Amino acid sequence: MAETVTVTQLNSRVKTILGNSPAVRDIWVNGEISNLKRYPSGHYYFTLKDPGSEIRSVMFAHSRQRIDFEPKENMKVSAFGSVDMYVQRGAYQFVVESMRPAGVGDLYLAFEALKKKLEAEGLFEQSRKRSLPRYPRTIGVVTSEKGAVIHDIITTSASRFPADIILAPALVQGEGAADSIVAGIRLLNRIGVDVIIVGRGGGSLEDLWAFNEEPVARAIVASEAPVVSAVGHETDFTIADFVADVRAPTPTGAAAIILRDRTEIMNQVVTDMARASRALSGSLDRMRHRFEVLDARLSPEKALDDLSMKSMALDDLMNRSQNALNGKVGDMRRRYEVVNAKLSPVAGLSRIDVLRGRVDGLCSRAESATVRRMEGSGARLESLSGRLDSLNPMNVLSRGYGMVTLDGTAITSVDDIEVGGMVRIHLRDGSAAAQIKEKEKDD
Repeated sequence: MAETVTVTQLNSRVKTILGNSPAVRDIWVNGEISNLKRYPSGHYYFTLKDPGSEIRSVMFAHSRQRIDFEPKENMKVSAFGSVDMYVQRGAYQFVVESMRPAGVGDLYLAFEALKKKLEAEGLFEQSRKRSLPRYPRTIGVVTSEKGAVIHDIITTSASRFPADIILAPALVQGEGAADSIVAGIRLLNRIGVDVIIVGRGGGSLEDLWAFNEEPVARAIVASEAPVVSAVGHETDFTIADFVADVRAPTPTGAAAIILRDRTEIMNQVVTDMARASRALSGSLDRMRHRFEVLDARLSPEKALDDLSMKSMALDDLMNRSQNALNGKVGDMRRRYEVVNAKLSPVAGLSRIDVLRGRVDGLCSRAESATVRRMEGSGARLESLSGRLDSLNPMNVLSRGYGMVTLDGTAITSVDDIEVGGMVRIHLRDGSAAAQIKEKEKDD
């Protein structure tokens, strides 16, 4: 009895068969691109055809990044990939992993092989690459002494931040070019330049091949100075571009990347100076404010003024207490006299004695309260006097200490004086001028 399956199951089986067949996996297919569509996702969908047949093809975004040219309609290419089944539509397609223009041949294969090798070693990783110096003093250039590259670099640098340019002449094409480039890179590292430009003008894949050779790539990676690759035109890519610390679209662009524009530098300097001035001014204002606060706190004159004001307040309090007491006693006496006049000498004698006792008690308590308040105020006055004494520099001087001033300002650090300068030493009973012979700052 025949097996019954769903459409999905059937297409899945076909997908499995295709995936396990070496005949349709990891193969190169020659054909012409047609019906090319580029999607925002980065995927490319197209038909790969020849005079006798065609096949739906796709190159996903991650594979597109591996090629250094832009696929175009009607372009003849050699595509590397595998046949796969799109289960949902029941259609098979060629999944392209890499691609090269038709006719490139062995050079392109060698390029791709070295690229994969070095990429697997991590030599293309951005994390291993170095930043360029902000203001390089010397720039080494590895290129032909007869080409336009060195002249373009010199011309561009003339209008930018000045730097010395050192040329390491090298062959950039033909037999021995790779070895010549490697020797130039090593020479500039021995001289000790700040950054190196490796470059030449545009050309075919064969013309640029020296910059695709492994010894050149390894020399760039091993360079102590950061390397800028400037090979060919903006659309040209070489192995040197991938391993260099920075890739420039052209040799002229390399000089512009390395050397900052003079106007930009001047604007930056002005901005930095203004920022530093504002910061310094703010710091001085804060220091001045702190000094004024400390000076006010430590000023004997201010302390005396504060003590005088408190003493006046104490005198006023004592006067108001005494006046209140006198008023209370006078009132009690008047009340006593009124009562005494109203009562007969005999009948009111005992009452008078009682009132006299109350008056005497009130007077005694009033006197005691006044004494206590005066004692409390005296203690506060004594405390304030003690604090004033502790702030008085003369009391410190009387214990054998001295105070050093410069132009009337107290010196607290050896940083405030200079050897050979004059200062004044204040003692308990006078002052003397002194010249600084030497100074030493404690750790």
